[in-house]
Amino acid sequence: MNIVKLTDTVAVSAQITPANVADVAAAGYKVLINNRPDGEEAGQPGSAEIAAAAEAAGLEYHHIPITAMNFPGPHFEQMSDLLDDAQRPVLAFCRTGTRCTNLWVASRDESARQQAVDQARQLGYDLGMVAPMLS
Repeated sequence: MNIVKLTDTVAVSAQITPANVADVAAAGYKVLINNRPDGEEAGQPGSAEIAAAAEAAGLEYHHIPITAMNFPGPHFEQMSDLLDDAQRPVLAFCRTGTRCTNLWVASRDESARQQAVDQARQLGYDLGMVAPMLS
């Protein structure tokens, strides 16, 4: 598991497994967000498995599946609110971390968005999903 910090309280990761969840909690995260639809890829752990591991580790868990076709998704405001709570550090994951990073950039207000874009690009993330919102 490779955690990439976007801010002091928001990080992203590629797909995690139920076995990784205890390490997420030990790293100080309080909220775990899964942005992958179940069954997106063969062999991918299901949301229910990760939710059970999150509950056992004392993490708040949210399954907010997003695809390129529905970006930023019907629960974008919920996702944005979770990313803005500095008292509850968040780890969001998807297949590679790119989808989560695009959601984070989209959730920034205009005054902070360019800085978020620069940070995401510096970390090597493709911002193609959020690009239409940047104009």
